[in-house]
Amino acid sequence: MTHPDTPVPIALAPRPTPLLEQAITAGGGTVTELDGARALVWDGEPDGFPEQLPDSVEWVQLFSAGVEKWFDTGLFDRHPNIVFTSAAGAFAHSVAEHALTLLLAGVRNMPEHLRATTWRQTEFFPRVGTLRGATVTIVGAGGIGRELITMLAPLGARIIAVTRSGTPIEAPGVVETIAAQDLPQVWSRTDHVVIAAPATPDTRHLIGKDVLSQLKPTSWVINIARGSLVDTDALATALREGTIGGAGLDVTDPEPLPNGHPLWDLPNAIVTPHDSNPPHLRTIAFADHVRENVARFASGRELLAPIDVSAGY
Repeated sequence: MTHPDTPVPIALAPRPTPLLEQAITAGGGTVTELDGARALVWDGEPDGFPEQLPDSVEWVQLFSAGVEKWFDTGLFDRHPNIVFTSAAGAFAHSVAEHALTLLLAGVRNMPEHLRATTWRQTEFFPRVGTLRGATVTIVGAGGIGRELITMLAPLGARIIAVTRSGTPIEAPGVVETIAAQDLPQVWSRTDHVVIAAPATPDTRHLIGKDVLSQLKPTSWVINIARGSLVDTDALATALREGTIGGAGLDVTDPEPLPNGHPLWDLPNAIVTPHDSNPPHLRTIAFADHVRENVARFASGRELLAPIDVSAGY
């Protein structure tokens, strides 16, 4: 990695983090105060972010992969000439691994096995499935989705990848790539669905009553994106009535999922508390992302995960 002769001045806020300081230095930067800095690495939530940034700042690296909360702050409107990048893709492996865990647990009937207190082999047999030969539609084949593809392919799954543009993804296991606008064409030929798309006004309740009714009684719906992409009431009804086989949710709407919510009691729902990307893994992955982006910024190369303000992510 080639570094500039003079390290790039980069501010780190809202708190000092040794791992991120090391990442900035390793990428060819030097940690400095915000005044006079050319870039800002923000390791926090929207609350507390500076109302105004110095004219010297050209680039801001945000901590989160999903940035819907940042649009509500007006940050991008206030600074139209600054390049903002998210952490999209930085946490892909951990989240994809969690998605695969939820999917396999559902297909292999693990919820019922884990609840069992007696030997019920014959009764369980019909509900134990396999991913070999199954068609898995990944809605949002970005960083997480592509990482999941590499995990599903060796298991023999047939993958339909859904992207915004529909540009073909050439990867083992991918049998088709479609544009998001063509999603209605695939539900009836899908065995399982993994949701990995960004949360935008256009994706709210992407999975609702109509979509659920087109899936199979054995289909599992996995959501590791944002809770708003699924109509929770419609999902709970579909699970209760057996319209689909089950759901694995690391995100919910509302979130946290309240005590007493119907999803807690449904035997075909697996709910995990948004821990697909736990803090100790997240910090390490974010530091790697920061190091790479600092190196790219220092050498004038294209940054990873630029935020497309017009698209909403």
